[in-house]
Amino acid sequence: MSKKIFSEKERKHLSTNKYVVKASTKSIIYADEFKRLFIDLYMSGKTPKEIFEANGFDVSVIGMKRVEQSANRWKKAYGKDGIIGLADSRKEASGRPLKRELTQDEVIARQEARMRLLESQGVERK
Repeated sequence: MSKKIFSEKERKHLSTNKYVVKASTKSIIYADEFKRLFIDLYMSGKTPKEIFEANGFDVSVIGMKRVEQSANRWKKAYGKDGIIGLADSRKEASGRPLKRELTQDEVIARQEARMRLLESQGVERK
């Protein structure tokens, strides 16, 4: 996590963004809608900085490191679990790993999401 501490003024400003669920002194909780939008725009060729700025975030306030870390976390989650991986699961998570077998449709959806992400990053399938 970034070492940047947000001032009260910065937190209030961040909280006015429709894609911010909560802003504390040390963190920002982004709406699931923004994470999905981010992935769509990233896959269309936009950079993380462009995406954040186009959606009302001041990168000089939140910090480029935080932008890059969020982007990497969301790309990894999307590559692993597709759109489902982007959902904020803190409220539903029990802390236990998934024990049940995935359905064939879930496996296919995850693999398709991973392929789309890799293709958007310029990695060829083998």
